[in-house]
Amino acid sequence: MGSRVRARRAALALGGLGLLLAALGAVMIVLVPSLIRQQILKNVRIDPSSLSFNMWKEIPVPFYLSVYFFDVLNPQEILEGQKPSVRERGPYVYREFRHKTNITFHDNDTVSFVEHRSFQFQPTRSHGSEDDYIVMPNILVLGAATMMEDKPGGLKFMMTLAFSTLQERAFMNRTVRDIMWGYEDPLVNLMNKFFPGMLPFKGKFGLFAELNNSDSGLFTVFTGVRDFSRIHLVDKWNGLSKVNYWHSDQCNMINGTSGQMWAPFMTPESSLEFYSPEACRSMKLIFKEPGMFEGIPTYRFVAPKTLFANGSVYPPNEGFCPCRESGIQNVSACRFNAPLFLSHPHFYNADPVLVDAVQGLHPNAKEHSLFLDIHPVTGIPMNCSVKLQLSLFIKKVEGIGQTGKIKPVVLPLLWFGESGAMEGAPLRTFYRQLVLMPKVLHYAQFVLLGLGCVLLLGPVAFLLRSQEKCYLFWSSSKKGPKDKEALQAYSESLMTSAPKGTVLQEARL
Repeated sequence: MGSRVRARRAALALGGLGLLLAALGAVMIVLVPSLIRQQILKNVRIDPSSLSFNMWKEIPVPFYLSVYFFDVLNPQEILEGQKPSVRERGPYVYREFRHKTNITFHDNDTVSFVEHRSFQFQPTRSHGSEDDYIVMPNILVLGAATMMEDKPGGLKFMMTLAFSTLQERAFMNRTVRDIMWGYEDPLVNLMNKFFPGMLPFKGKFGLFAELNNSDSGLFTVFTGVRDFSRIHLVDKWNGLSKVNYWHSDQCNMINGTSGQMWAPFMTPESSLEFYSPEACRSMKLIFKEPGMFEGIPTYRFVAPKTLFANGSVYPPNEGFCPCRESGIQNVSACRFNAPLFLSHPHFYNADPVLVDAVQGLHPNAKEHSLFLDIHPVTGIPMNCSVKLQLSLFIKKVEGIGQTGKIKPVVLPLLWFGESGAMEGAPLRTFYRQLVLMPKVLHYAQFVLLGLGCVLLLGPVAFLLRSQEKCYLFWSSSKKGPKDKEALQAYSESLMTSAPKGTVLQEARL
């Protein structure tokens, strides 16, 4: 009798524990998604108390700038009207350092900051040195010639004379260091003297001179503390809510983020939009596919084919015109009116006419497409590679002898890729707190619910078994002739010899 009581108590204890675990699991299923969402919102907003604030303030991801030059192989033949031939040189790799200063929080749920950038050459990652010489178009000469095309003949003659006096030619042979970070050129001083305002700089001229030891302007973005729906979106850039480079309000709008973090809880229908001061415009990337990065689930976003399409192919881009072939964007309006164009490397996704016009180009998706891998739950980039090409439109300009017989062509100057991937301690911290812990909580709720249900089956089975064993005792305790007759009949059936092959079961009280 004592063992039966102990068994009953054990069954009741298991049942109570199972009920508790099942209830806890059910409560977690209801509450955990909301708790995880609240924690993520708390940790991704721009707030000194958030987990991602230090990551936002000084990006821990090592970024690298890889630059590839198009070395012109036949400059003299181009001047005679032949097809350009180029050879890709590089990469010349630079470690990029970024940190934010002048961080100021405002009462309207925004924060303003200036992000400083500097670059250090990485010889071990590069294919060549900064002392390598590259033959490429002289942007100052050919750019100025194109800008002077509609000027009076007298001015063109003076420009030709100035070019000759200063020994300026249509093509130059300079080092990577000079092309990147600037070189002294007397033509700059001459143009600033006689054509003030034509060039937005003085002194050295270099394609990346304005980027090194500089900043990308004053950004003001929403923190998401009060209004989560606007988190990381740009409110103003250099005090402007829109730029004035382009010919439509849509193209001049400053949309998206500053390009470092996006709103959490993304879906495949989400897009990545950001404002790029270097491109003088906002860009939108679209979802391509889900993936994994170091055990972290990601969404890959890529550039749509319409990103640099001209107005005839994609009407919303009409505001970026005057346009040429589709696949290149005219950025002369924000690059001192020089005929410069932005595109994907090797004219990837552009009109094939552009590729055919220059010998030595080989566009392909693997090497020349850009992508961003984003953790969709937090909106934080895990791995990215943004690749863009800068090209110069060159042609013969009547009245300026240095342009020779150059046939109109968009000639690539260089392409560059900015890449970075989260690694080391920041990656481990991110994985542990924003990926592993939510995953553990997600599975724990179902484990608790399942274990609770299993434990509840124990008392149920015990009660069913107890009822079966006590049937005789229960029946014999009933008073009444019918019950007694039934009991006697049952006893006689037990005493009767069983047919051959029948197994008797003994009922024990």
